[in-house]
Amino acid sequence: MYWELPRNKVRLGSLCYLAILNLTPDSFSDGGLFLDTDSALNHVGGLLAQGAQIIDIGAESTKPGSHPVEHKEEWARIAPIMSGIQKEHPDCLLSIDTRHTETARLALSLGADIINDVTGFQDPEMLELISNSNCGLIAMRIRMINGHIWMPDYSDPSPKDADSAIQELKIVRDRLFNAGIEPERILLDPGFGFGTTFLEDQALWGALPEIPALLNWPVERFCIGISRKRFVARSFEVGENILLDVKTAELNKNAVNIGYRVLRTHSIPRC
Repeated sequence: MYWELPRNKVRLGSLCYLAILNLTPDSFSDGGLFLDTDSALNHVGGLLAQGAQIIDIGAESTKPGSHPVEHKEEWARIAPIMSGIQKEHPDCLLSIDTRHTETARLALSLGADIINDVTGFQDPEMLELISNSNCGLIAMRIRMINGHIWMPDYSDPSPKDADSAIQELKIVRDRLFNAGIEPERILLDPGFGFGTTFLEDQALWGALPEIPALLNWPVERFCIGISRKRFVARSFEVGENILLDVKTAELNKNAVNIGYRVLRTHSIPRC
């Protein structure tokens, strides 16, 4: 099984690490560390050397309480780093983490391989753009209110199951299907932490063995993104990046044992 991308086919039978590069001053774990081109490129070189197959570039924080970034500012952060990666690592596959249509349009025009949209391509203009392209897609389940990402009280003790989140992921899947997008281009992201409480994330994680069958979607065509999230921090009562990375790797290993193959992560674990 392959993930169809413009320049390459990514084989999904083995692990695929989608390495996170945050070009933001306010991301929850590494905001401000990679704002200049040299530090960003040095970090990318290290991630690729450690085994990352894809670099996922994001320039708008989506942590709780973060402020939206207009597409012009977002693109101003992305453009020089994207150009630098293409020059220094021309074979590197590039994913652009954006919910802004104009940012995606510019990135695709300059050779981006993947658009990773945390809003699950809800914007009709974004959906039309990617429908008329041949890029790979990562489509995430999310909850939004009046165009804003909804982040409920993560400590809410109310019991929750995974049913609502799974139904929301089905809606994302069907949105892409109805737009005529080939399944070989798509990865679905369950969206841990995006509009969910800890107990709901816990239930969603526990449902990982059943989710592929419930969605009639191959387990290899999911992207699991829990790296350094509140779900990991609360599950293990840790907060420092080095400990979060260790616990993220432990949970990701459990997902891999189920059959999941694409992992979005800040740090590539040593084998």
